Amino acid sequence: MNQPLDTKDAQEAAKKARNGRNLALALGLVTFVILVFVVTLVRLAGNVHPHA
Repeated sequence: MNQPLDTKDAQEAAKKARNGRNLALALGLVTFVILVFVVTLVRLAGNVHPHA
């Protein structure tokens, strides 16, 4: 894993793999934040009482 990459192709492949992992991690994080936001809204909406 920590071995130096000698060829240009190997460096490009490693960069592509790293970018793919970063994208997957970013999408997972955004999905988690949206999920927490929606759950929070649903819970807060359940505590609102009508004024009738």
